[in-house]
Amino acid sequence: MEPIKKVAILGAGAMGAYFAASFSANPAFATSIIAEGPRAMNLVKDGLLVNGKHLTIPVINPAGNNEPYDLIIIALKHHQLTPALRTLHPLVGGNTLILSVMNGLESESLIAAEFGWDHVLYAISVGIDAVREGNIITYTKPGKHIFGEAKNETISPRVQRVQEAFATAGIQFETPPDMLRTLWWKFMVNVGVNQASAVLHAPYGVFHSDSDAQALMESLMQEVVILAQASKVNLTHQDILNWYLVLTTLSADGKTSMLQDIEAGRETEVDVFAGKVIELGKIYGIQTPVNSTIFKIIKMLEKTT
Repeated sequence: MEPIKKVAILGAGAMGAYFAASFSANPAFATSIIAEGPRAMNLVKDGLLVNGKHLTIPVINPAGNNEPYDLIIIALKHHQLTPALRTLHPLVGGNTLILSVMNGLESESLIAAEFGWDHVLYAISVGIDAVREGNIITYTKPGKHIFGEAKNETISPRVQRVQEAFATAGIQFETPPDMLRTLWWKFMVNVGVNQASAVLHAPYGVFHSDSDAQALMESLMQEVVILAQASKVNLTHQDILNWYLVLTTLSADGKTSMLQDIEAGRETEVDVFAGKVIELGKIYGIQTPVNSTIFKIIKMLEKTT
């Protein structure tokens, strides 16, 4: 396969801006941001300010573009994905690869339903503490970006192609043997720290040291561990403990995406966190009382903030 040269980012929030900044800084890539309507106008007018550096990255509207991209990275909120996918067809060619760094367990399946699994790799990002305020994005930790096929005992040419691009762009990456387990691990983390931070209005620093905050986070995560085991995914309580190795590296002042959404009065992703846990609990006949309670609390916070 040809090396990746054209990269497009769909979603210019905290995560998307990180990737846009990383790829656009290297002349080996022609990097664009996908946007339309008022969001596109704002990006063209103001650009992005990432860690104090002003970026003016080309903004493309898929409706006016008929040149496929080599790599598309999707960094949207869950409720934004389905309508956005319908617009991407002009940008997807025979060799286009799509990575979703979205939260939850479902984005890859939704993308594959639109474009086919031959275009999709699994991906997560972990350990990045980016915060967005308007077009201003700051982070102290760039994190690690993990991607691959469902199983990676042997690295496929598709994965090698993305590995080479990430290495050229200076983006730290990893390809684990079992990507589905890694996807569930990130889901467990999000269900725990994102939701606990939202209801407690707590930055990462609270979870570094406060035992009550940690207990709430862990109780949310434990329900995911039980569901993962019912789904034949090898998560254990040790995975919860291992999360602290990442958590303690994050800026004490950093905030989860869900806390940022609550503070900004935006719709959260509780439906793909606690909502998904509740759904899976019903499928497997497993009680999920902590997530069921948190779901109601966050829904009320969405209405009142």
